[in-house]
Amino acid sequence: MKSPEVEQRRIVVIGAGPSGAIAAALLKRNGHDVLVLERQRFPRFSIGESLLSHCLDFVEEAGMLEAVQAAGFQTKHGAAFAWGERTSEFDFRDKFTAGKGSTYQVVRADFDKLLADQAELQGVEIRYEEEIVATDFSGACPCLTVRRLADGQVYRVECAFVLDGSGYGRVLPRLLDLEQPSNFPVRRALFTHVEDRIAPTSGFDREKILITTHPELRDVWFWTIPFSNGRSSLGVVADATRYAGHDADLDACLKRFVADTPSLSRVLEHARWDTPVREIHGYSANVKRLHGPGFALLGNAAEFLDPVFSSGVTIAMRSASMAAGLLHRQLGGETVDWETEFAVPLKRGVDAFRAYVEGWYDGSFQDVIYHENAAPEIRRMICSILAGYAWDERNPYVAEPKRRLRVLAELCAQPA
Repeated sequence: MKSPEVEQRRIVVIGAGPSGAIAAALLKRNGHDVLVLERQRFPRFSIGESLLSHCLDFVEEAGMLEAVQAAGFQTKHGAAFAWGERTSEFDFRDKFTAGKGSTYQVVRADFDKLLADQAELQGVEIRYEEEIVATDFSGACPCLTVRRLADGQVYRVECAFVLDGSGYGRVLPRLLDLEQPSNFPVRRALFTHVEDRIAPTSGFDREKILITTHPELRDVWFWTIPFSNGRSSLGVVADATRYAGHDADLDACLKRFVADTPSLSRVLEHARWDTPVREIHGYSANVKRLHGPGFALLGNAAEFLDPVFSSGVTIAMRSASMAAGLLHRQLGGETVDWETEFAVPLKRGVDAFRAYVEGWYDGSFQDVIYHENAAPEIRRMICSILAGYAWDERNPYVAEPKRRLRVLAELCAQPA
């Protein structure tokens, strides 16, 4: 039997999503040979549609900001929260950390394809509908076995380094036995796109994501993400047990949760539900390590927390930028410590996000969000985290997230 052909490349990036496209473009801009292998054909559906401001720092670094600005995506300036009759708004332009204040809410099929196309325009080679079926990191060079989905043909690629930006596909964690359970409870999300028909006089701000807390079940929340085309992404997230008895019809289940939440029902009272509801569950994930000899994991391929603060794409792009910079140095002959220069600093921001995600579900961070008389400077510090700047340790709510949140939540819970 004839052995598969072996192709020699410098860097292989798994996945053409945001982390893969950003990493590949950054490496190409530094003169490296980069091959991207993507299992799917773009455009393809994805959630994670409300970008944080910090994302655009990496889009700009990769030379793609002008194209994104010209694409007609919905401008986003912040986040709005609603719980019963309580509301709270955070404007990303008024935050503690210096950096971009505005960003976009995007149909990910269009956004991801735009980034991938921009990477190709910069000289990155992307092969779609090609699947990694085996890996070998035991030799001098990493070796990937690749199958073309169109004809089933198999070939191998040897390279100096592999970056895994495969997102929920989690290619290297699966193939290298790196996966480990998340300590987050198993939650389930139901979501769809609707023609929202939200009246301009409704008070709804299309330049903010709307996060709505269920009026009675504080661990149940909704996202409403308006796009520039008159449509919105709508989803509900809850512990898996909250769906008991309502599993059969996903459309009816999502509509029931919305109907039980009057403030959101009013926003969507004229909406046209024209797209079948989808679901994901048990999505929180973790890994034993973020790197090894010849590879590093980016974004969701390494760890995914929760969709509540839209942190996934930000973490993906931040990890891509960090890894691309380190890999450029390493391939240039420098000694790089991937643990202290990549894993540890990346985890610091992820752990900051984690503290506020945990606080959201135990109610303490909601007490802060919905507090009516919060000090303006503290709100600006919290706003920086909501805008994605979870690595700015000059912000005390980043440097000591759990302790600061605990103290602040106790103050907010006290009677006025």
